[in-house]
Amino acid sequence: MARMDLRVRLLGRALARLSVATMDAEQLRRAQSRRVGHGPVTDLLLGGVARGVGLTDGTARGEAGPVPVRSYRPVGAAGTLPLVVHFHGGGWTLGNLDSGDWLCSNVAATVGAVVVSVEYRLAPDHRWPAAAEDCYAALVDVVERAGEFGADAGRVAVMGDSAGGNLAAVVSLVARERSGPRIAHQGLVYPSVDLTMSSPSIEENASAPILTRADCLAFRDHYLGGQDPREPHASPLFAADHSGLPPALVQVAEHDPIRDDGYRYAEVLRAAGVPVRLTQYVGMPHGFLAFPRLCRSAPQALAELCAEQAAALA
Repeated sequence: MARMDLRVRLLGRALARLSVATMDAEQLRRAQSRRVGHGPVTDLLLGGVARGVGLTDGTARGEAGPVPVRSYRPVGAAGTLPLVVHFHGGGWTLGNLDSGDWLCSNVAATVGAVVVSVEYRLAPDHRWPAAAEDCYAALVDVVERAGEFGADAGRVAVMGDSAGGNLAAVVSLVARERSGPRIAHQGLVYPSVDLTMSSPSIEENASAPILTRADCLAFRDHYLGGQDPREPHASPLFAADHSGLPPALVQVAEHDPIRDDGYRYAEVLRAAGVPVRLTQYVGMPHGFLAFPRLCRSAPQALAELCAEQAAALA
């Protein structure tokens, strides 16, 4: 494997102290309540909001009640724009709307789309399928209200990173099963699609920076709480039928315990006749797109994601 940049290795060491695998329930709840926000230091590390993009906070329908959403729209854009619905990462236990600002605003600016990011309920207080059902309910609601966002309900894509990639894949499955909104494209960024943790890369990259095997197991256990990890709406890899799903972009990172999840999901989609583009970013750890100022491949991965979505939504 390609050697990681020194700054990425140092980032991994710094974040190791925040590993979910070492948190008790109270520490996890405190972590969930923190908001990083924006400032010179945080934007240097995590990226800020793209210039020329307006943000609006609101709510959408979730499974059990309203969930927060944030919409991103290019300032001055006229007419109705394509709609991209985003689900953030964080192992189903962490993350919020702020964590998606850089990615969502840049997609809005580059694709020329309205991006709506969904803040779903988090585990362990809300275990599976709460997050998946919140995300699907919010998708349906946002598409039904597309006109309020200045978006076109006939041109819809979904995207997500890590646990958000899992949720984007699950929502695509559920939309097909329930005759929900027609999804033109799914952008799956280092997605977790097998919660049995059977991918060979789990052991190969067990001690990788950013995300370790221990972290993967802790996130999975918080989310499922002992439920069957082969449930297709938890592990979309195990769906009985993948035909008729939206075309997909699957992006994976070389130094990632769940790297092979992406490879395996791309294989089952292709076998079912679904168009797939699969890209591995060499030398990169899990979560590299969340650190655009430190990870040299982040701009390329963003450009690829935007190009695929723009083509699908044209």
